[in-house]
Amino acid sequence: MQLMATHFSEKAEIELVEIKDLPMFNKPATRQLPEAVLELAKKIEGAEGVIIGTPEYDHSIPAVLMNALAWLSYGIYPLLNKPIMITGASYGTLGSSRAQLQLRQILNAPELKASVLPDEFLLSNSLTAFDKKGHLVDIETIQKLEAMFDDYRLFVKMTGKLSHAKELLHKEAENFDWESL
Repeated sequence: MQLMATHFSEKAEIELVEIKDLPMFNKPATRQLPEAVLELAKKIEGAEGVIIGTPEYDHSIPAVLMNALAWLSYGIYPLLNKPIMITGASYGTLGSSRAQLQLRQILNAPELKASVLPDEFLLSNSLTAFDKKGHLVDIETIQKLEAMFDDYRLFVKMTGKLSHAKELLHKEAENFDWESL
């Protein structure tokens, strides 16, 4: 994510946001959201799109990411119809493919309903993928990332025009309740 923020600084403003300090999700009896969650939701709502970078731990997304998504779907809907690009890296040869597949499924949940770019950027062998300055060393990997980012920028524009069902999806998300199924 740090590489993307600097590498694409002339094409887009990318703000890196950490989620590691969000409190653990535990459905609050008061339905009050922590201030850190409200700040994160406000940033997401104000952004044209969101890029989520995920490692893969035990074939899935890290708990901290699941925690953030749980908060972002608890009575608020900042990711609804938001264009998302999924990226990820891992030490192994499969990149973070299983985590990214799981993340795609989560982002399609009724309370989230994000618009996810069909392709995702997978970086395998991440321990050797960067030089000492934090730049990718493989030209083909750089070209793939650049092409996917250009596709994502177009996807953001196209998703912005797909607004006819947004109000209905928002109402559907507000009315969805796992407890009353």
